[in-house]
Amino acid sequence: MAKQPYENILYEVENGRARITLNQPKRRNPLSLGMLSELSDALWEADDDTAVHCVILRGAGPAFCAGYDLAPPPAKDADDGVTRRSGRGIDDDTWMLERNQRCMRSLWEMHKPSIAQVHGHCLAGGTDLALYCDMVIVADDANIGFPPLRNMGSPPNHLWLYNCGPQWTKRLLLTGDTLSGEDAARVGFAMKSVPAERLQEEVEGLADRLALIDPALLSANKRIVNLGMELMGADTLQRLAAQNDAVGHTARAARQMFKDLGTKGVKQAVADRDAPFGDGRARVLGPERRDADGKLLPED
Repeated sequence: MAKQPYENILYEVENGRARITLNQPKRRNPLSLGMLSELSDALWEADDDTAVHCVILRGAGPAFCAGYDLAPPPAKDADDGVTRRSGRGIDDDTWMLERNQRCMRSLWEMHKPSIAQVHGHCLAGGTDLALYCDMVIVADDANIGFPPLRNMGSPPNHLWLYNCGPQWTKRLLLTGDTLSGEDAARVGFAMKSVPAERLQEEVEGLADRLALIDPALLSANKRIVNLGMELMGADTLQRLAAQNDAVGHTARAARQMFKDLGTKGVKQAVADRDAPFGDGRARVLGPERRDADGKLLPED
């Protein structure tokens, strides 16, 4: 059953699950403040709905989510007498990053479990969003990673360590390289990967099983696992991650990239950044042999 309309997402409840679809497909579902705010509202609506046992989070079009919205912000609203933050000091930057983080953390803090249904590109902020979900199922051919770390900062949300372990977290975040869905499941980013044509069936099948369980028990068993992660520092690390990203934004490379976004446009600035990295792909099993253009060679 469809609920009230949103501008940036689709929301529906059916058969014990709420489906939330990021719905800016032409732009590969970039995370704007408007989209994140609507997502948070929809998540709490689902959490309050006694007919809902779990949430499925997915993306419309060819991608789950290609990252944070790097397009110039719209013109400021008419003066309403309220002074709003607009500075670029470290504290201002941290405040705005934490504002986005609070929206995403609804996935973590809500009582009911969530499943990320990941296809196509899941990059940068898209990985932040997926990792806040309780379970991640990806298409084998998905493209997953955080290329902006090559010259823009540090992840403003940081559950990589708890899912992928320290070595693969460093391997991916220090280079900005990406993984296929199959390899992302091998390192723990995702619970599993399946052929793209089976992705929806796999996710809906899991939601069917969750719909058989009392929501109060789903809540109890989700929350004790999350509390265990909080005892391992996960909650504190998220707060530190936003501040750390704000510090990263002061690096010379980051300052130059922000200038390039304004002068070259997003598409060209990103292309120039990524060109030296070839296909930008890491490989989990076997050697990473590359051709002269930096593309991975087929395995022997």
